[in-house]
Amino acid sequence: MAGLRDALDGALLLAPMTRGGNLPYRRLCVELGARVLMGEMTVARRLKQRRRGEYALIRRAPDEPFFGVQLAGTDADEMGWAAALAEERGADLVDINFGCPIDVFTRRGLGAALGRQPKRIRRIVEGVKRAVVRIPVTAKIRLGWNESSRNYLEQAQAAVDGGADALVVHGRTRDARYRQAADWDAIGELVAALPVPVVGNGDALFPADIEAARVRSGCAAVMAGRGALIKPWLFREAREGYWDLSAEDRLRIYRRYVDLAREHWGEDAHGLARVGEFVRWHLAFWCRYAPRRADGTWPGMQVREPMSFARSPLEALLARADHAALDWLARRLTAREEIVPTEAPAPDSAPDPQDDQAEG
Repeated sequence: MAGLRDALDGALLLAPMTRGGNLPYRRLCVELGARVLMGEMTVARRLKQRRRGEYALIRRAPDEPFFGVQLAGTDADEMGWAAALAEERGADLVDINFGCPIDVFTRRGLGAALGRQPKRIRRIVEGVKRAVVRIPVTAKIRLGWNESSRNYLEQAQAAVDGGADALVVHGRTRDARYRQAADWDAIGELVAALPVPVVGNGDALFPADIEAARVRSGCAAVMAGRGALIKPWLFREAREGYWDLSAEDRLRIYRRYVDLAREHWGEDAHGLARVGEFVRWHLAFWCRYAPRRADGTWPGMQVREPMSFARSPLEALLARADHAALDWLARRLTAREEIVPTEAPAPDSAPDPQDDQAEG
């Protein structure tokens, strides 16, 4: 589809992420330059069961320029029904999840578990394609279940044979989760082999990473998951070049997220509790940001930078990954209170783990 190709051409996409792709965060990313955004992974069966929380996941923000709904499921007819619903509710595309690595989903045969069954991939894509009228259908895969079964070529061909208009490839196996660097050479193999656009996903944290991925693979577009959670201004960097933001600039961005979250979830006690929950969750990613190193090299996605880069007390505070600091910052941000580094509590625990984000 020409419209899809135009939307993807050279774009940086926000990945479909459980929790991470919440509506207020997508709005923040739009304000910071995002043009193609995916909502949180949505389970088709839960939509069919009329679960209110699942319906919230396919809601489009009014300012989203190009919004995709990602669906997970095992039944082709059920997935088709859910895709038609997403189209009716304003989605610009439907993406089918064949890549989520999280145990709670794969044990039920969802996500990456389907990557072991290329014939089912084709049937599900066919079912979704039959159900939608105007919008394109894409499929997201991983390279395989593990290193001994890297069947990405078979998965991709099955999706294309089923009618997929584009393919999104996370450059790791299911068993690798996020523990090793993405394989952009494998993504390049798919670019060369397929007649549809390929979007590559994995390890985009700085503009240099995005450019290197495009050059190495030849992909039509790049998708960012954890990179966009760590620094939502990555989308503007992709268009304008590296931003060396001060701690104060970053804090203003985080406060803007709070404003958008309060607008979305409300100002009553229940709404503010939800805001606080999500702010706390996002802080565990925001604290991982580090600027370009003094020697001109770039921090990587797989290893956290030491806090020695901090150029101010506030920057040192925002880099803290211990529970005490994250809890304190979440409370202060949610309540729109002043952040004074000297008032922050002393570290009381090991770093808060947040490296297994459910990227669909």
